[in-house]
Amino acid sequence: MTIELEKHIDPTLIPILEKVHDPEIPVLSIMDMGVVRSAQMIETIAQVTITPTYSGCPAMDVIGDDIINAFAKENIEAKITLVLSPAWTTDWITPKGREALEKYGIAAPLNEEADKEALLGGKKIVKCTLCGSTNTKMISQFGSTACKALFQCNDCLEPFDYFKCLK
Repeated sequence: MTIELEKHIDPTLIPILEKVHDPEIPVLSIMDMGVVRSAQMIETIAQVTITPTYSGCPAMDVIGDDIINAFAKENIEAKITLVLSPAWTTDWITPKGREALEKYGIAAPLNEEADKEALLGGKKIVKCTLCGSTNTKMISQFGSTACKALFQCNDCLEPFDYFKCLK
């Protein structure tokens, strides 16, 4: 089930938020990751609400500090609120973010059903981020972080991370 949420993000704050990147995947902004749920100016303070990619994500403190610092550079005070519900899903990664993942060498998440087939050794559907071949195999359920699996291409032999579908 996909939960579509209406985001309440003041368009004037987007350029500032786009300067804040995921500390684990520096090619993605927090906007591309879809972790910003709302951002509004309340009087003189930017109120930013974020959702972690999973509960206990160690990057959220860094992301919160980076948001505060990005607004401070614009002489704007920011307050961060962390919300856990609804839970973040990989559906919230923008098309631009998915493209950035692939260029960075991390295969973007498939849909939920395809993800299960790929992770359970069913079909070979995870594309190599280097050569584009789907002749790939999973090496480990866990890649560089718990939200990724490690794959290897059978054609070019390059290992690469696959960002698991999280719903």
